[in-house]
Amino acid sequence: MRKIRDIIRLSFGEGLSRRQVSASLNIPFTTISDHVLRAKEAGLGWPLPDDLDDSGLEQLLFPPPIPTGVIRPLPDWKYIDRELRKKGVTLQLLWLEYREVHPDGYGYSRFADLHRECEFVNLDWAHRAHLFWPHPRGH
Repeated sequence: MRKIRDIIRLSFGEGLSRRQVSASLNIPFTTISDHVLRAKEAGLGWPLPDDLDDSGLEQLLFPPPIPTGVIRPLPDWKYIDRELRKKGVTLQLLWLEYREVHPDGYGYSRFADLHRECEFVNLDWAHRAHLFWPHPRGH
């Protein structure tokens, strides 16, 4: 039995830390962290809406996976390359921007893998980066 409501109540309503919630409910810390993150991403807090039953709550926190074969939009790799050259900009920040525009886009690990597959080659004397995207391998 999932204790999602208890996790949200203790985390948001009682203000307990994730470690305290973990000890209180005898649930692994990583599970508590995951559920709290999912609740924040879903815009939930405490108290939960009165019309939200357990199945509705579970659907909000654990939406069905995107079917395989769905074409996800590729990031603008030239923009990514330009932004990564700026101080304080990380690939994770750029991925968060990408996910704001494309909520059903690639997860971070796949995004990072695709980024590594890109070949940035300096071709001209002005040192402008040119991006070459290899032929997709079933992506």
